[in-house]
Amino acid sequence: MRRNNISEKDAMNIRTTSTRDGMRWTVLVDNRTNNPVLQTEHGLSILLETGHRRILLDTGACDMFIRNAERLGIDLSTVDYVFISHGHNDHAGGLKHFMVINDHAKVIVSPHAINGKFFSKRLSLHSITTEWPEIPRERLLVVNESGEIADGLYVIANIPHKHPMPKGNQHLFVETPDGEYIQDDFRHELALSTEGFLFTGCAHSGLENILSACPFAVKTVVGGFHLLDHHETEDELKKLAVRLMRQYPETSFYTSHCTGDNVFHTLYDSMAGHLHALRDYKIEK
Repeated sequence: MRRNNISEKDAMNIRTTSTRDGMRWTVLVDNRTNNPVLQTEHGLSILLETGHRRILLDTGACDMFIRNAERLGIDLSTVDYVFISHGHNDHAGGLKHFMVINDHAKVIVSPHAINGKFFSKRLSLHSITTEWPEIPRERLLVVNESGEIADGLYVIANIPHKHPMPKGNQHLFVETPDGEYIQDDFRHELALSTEGFLFTGCAHSGLENILSACPFAVKTVVGGFHLLDHHETEDELKKLAVRLMRQYPETSFYTSHCTGDNVFHTLYDSMAGHLHALRDYKIEK
């Protein structure tokens, strides 16, 4: 892996490692990157390419994922599905821009995401609600419950909270019709599974809960863990890592967005070889 003196030609070809034959995923925007031609933001968008479909996993906060895709030589007009993991604007804010460049992709989303008004009280009260574009009815796939929405494409909804939830959720609220702010229960969060690949979005429902709710064997987990620095204790993080390695010894985990740097290093110490940073790319020849 080269991190310095990368030519523009090589930088255009930086991709994440393929999960298996016929499947590849590319980070279009994230909080961090090692690619000198890509811009970063507080948001996440990943292009998943299987043998027979192209799925855009979240759209970041604005149109930056589109501009980065252009720098990578990726044509997003050919995307078949766009999956929105939850209603926060750092994951769905770019959808209105995507709809301009793609005239056919189906939009997979929870009705609670579209209808919710979301706020964060971290540092100060501010809205994190998405500005939703008009989505033609024939392109909208509203998911109320878990199930297969296309051949081999499975969406997980109403994730049971049997395991610990991320402590960072304490900052996140939903506004009621009466104008009150109540703790977000993340009924608007979805996860996506296909061919051994699991996308967590932000994993507000908790990584263990999402994995438990997935009815299929998982080889690769990609997305945020919503484990913020200075929230879970070091002991809690180490115990989480031990549980993940015990229950999912054949699974690889890739994360960055909404996973703190200190958290990542603590988990890595117990998950070395299984935990990877999204920004650690390799050049595919």
